[in-house]
Amino acid sequence: MTRPNLRLSCILFVALLVMPSLLLAARPLKISKSELRDRIEAAWIGQMIGNIYGLPHENKYVNAPGPETWPYGYTKNIDKLKKYDGAFSDDDTDLEYMYLLQMMKHGPEPTYAQLRDAWMYHIRDRVWLANRGALGLMHYGYTPPFTGNKLLNPHWYQIDPQLINEIWAFTAPGMVKYAAAKSEWAARVTSDDWGVEPTIHYGAMYAAAFFEKDIRKLIEIGLKELPADGRYAATIRDMIALHAKYPGDWKAAWHEMAKKYYIGEPDMTKTIWNANLNGACAILAMLYGGGDFQRTLDLSCAMGFDADNQAATVAGLMGVMYGMKGLPENLYLPVEGWQKPFNDKYINITRHDLPDASISGIIDNTMQAAIDLIVSKGGSVKGKPGSEIITIIPDAAFRAPMEFYYGPDPVLEKGKPADFTFYTDANKIYNWSMVKGTLPPGLEFKAGKLWGTPSREGEYALTLQIGDGKQVQERTFSLLVRGENLATGADTIFSNVRTMNESVMDSCWYTFGKSLYAKTVDVINDGKIYGPGSVFYSLAAKAKIPKVDYYGYGWNEAKTVGMIVFNTGGMEEFGGWFTSLSVQYLNEAGRWAPVENYTLSPPLPASDIVFIQPHYAEYVLKFDPVTTKGIRILGDAMVQDHWNKYTKNVSAFTSITELSVYP
Repeated sequence: MTRPNLRLSCILFVALLVMPSLLLAARPLKISKSELRDRIEAAWIGQMIGNIYGLPHENKYVNAPGPETWPYGYTKNIDKLKKYDGAFSDDDTDLEYMYLLQMMKHGPEPTYAQLRDAWMYHIRDRVWLANRGALGLMHYGYTPPFTGNKLLNPHWYQIDPQLINEIWAFTAPGMVKYAAAKSEWAARVTSDDWGVEPTIHYGAMYAAAFFEKDIRKLIEIGLKELPADGRYAATIRDMIALHAKYPGDWKAAWHEMAKKYYIGEPDMTKTIWNANLNGACAILAMLYGGGDFQRTLDLSCAMGFDADNQAATVAGLMGVMYGMKGLPENLYLPVEGWQKPFNDKYINITRHDLPDASISGIIDNTMQAAIDLIVSKGGSVKGKPGSEIITIIPDAAFRAPMEFYYGPDPVLEKGKPADFTFYTDANKIYNWSMVKGTLPPGLEFKAGKLWGTPSREGEYALTLQIGDGKQVQERTFSLLVRGENLATGADTIFSNVRTMNESVMDSCWYTFGKSLYAKTVDVINDGKIYGPGSVFYSLAAKAKIPKVDYYGYGWNEAKTVGMIVFNTGGMEEFGGWFTSLSVQYLNEAGRWAPVENYTLSPPLPASDIVFIQPHYAEYVLKFDPVTTKGIRILGDAMVQDHWNKYTKNVSAFTSITELSVYP
């Protein structure tokens, strides 16, 4: 008998163990440089087509789908195309262009902090819903992903992220998991929870579309990147079932979809801009469009609700699928005399200091960003000039850049247990340590977590460090330990408006579910900052009048007070914020008098315009302690003109969730 070779047997055994994992690794993908550029060009041109084509249908079809008078054409926007002698910017392309400039400046993986800087500089108006909420929180001092957090940005569930983040995917061709993860990371600048899921789906589809032309397969590829038990995955499966149920009747499918996802949507998330609703519209448009560009484009508009957004995103996706040869020439050369798509001009009419650009230049820069990313993830570019072949590693993974994120400070109160984490899912993987400062007595810190029971009031500073073994970053955080909240024991609530005028509210163009609002001011000391019934609006009259608002407390027995914490609620486009803020107390003569050495942290927004007003902000008002039976904050309430006729003549008002008072 031949004695077995134990060493060889071990090698074979190990090889058999390793082989399955090797077989699971996807093979490198190859694409010519010229074809990659063509697909990227078609992604941009497709989005410009869809955006401009869809604008006349935006928010137009809500109670019924659009008519089948196809093709719709550019209608009134043809004059605008002639006016600018090229394509013009809108929110479906301008933020992606802004993101491209950040990739050119910082590389293909910019940080949240770098994107925040770009938002705050370039975006000064023409921004709504979750985007506006994020911008306000940025100016308040927060960074993503807190700017999209559902507790801080009450529009977290709206459509915004799925129309501004496609660029992260068409600069990651074939890298499906990378594109899905990076798209989710970027979506959290403005959104949260299932509000980011359509963005993940689009990211995966855009990346896959460089190598897959079957629209149904693309939908399935994107579906695999979603949480299997998530809301949008269930919605996609529902749309596939509706298409199978009504294969020749898209309107019947629309009515069932709208009944479930719009009419039957819970009050707190029921809007025509809901991310899940508009995502469902896009899936139906793709399924019933059957891969035909013009039919899919018209269906995207006819599905209604925020129609221009899904038209732009779906048209861009089909551009990646088919390249420029798949886009109808009459749609990118709609003006007589134009020789290049949209006359090779992209005119910025929406964002501060974004330069006008040649479309070919935008494409060249996007192409370079894609190549830089491909090479950084192990791919390559080889071959003679003009015939280069690009090799892509499809299993590339996205890892969020290392950085601190800044959101709400921990709410620390003497004698009450605390449990706070300084990290989010995106940056908890790093090594966290405290390198400087003093913890409040009673608290401990380890690995990014703060816990314990603070035993002494006061202000404390600590410097934290994160590292990945190669680099480290430091940031100083301020902690405030408060005393007992005296508001909970108040005998009286002071307010010039005690009951919200519901009839006035119902006449307005308000942007939150009505169940968010409290009917009376009594909620401002119930300890509840978020959720249904938490926000009071001092909305009093229909006449457009300025007014001073005040909120405060009275006690039968005098209290010593030195600090007030004011928590705002959601802000409407037509008002809701203070433009000035001060503190008064009841003196011994029973008259209101100003406190001394008053400070406000952070300061109120530098401008009265809506675009930088933060939702759910906290303001700490400190002053020399006073012993008094009454204390209040007061200031000028804001009201401003609004495009909606029902909101133009409404009194000034403020938004509040909680007012806390401390010794």
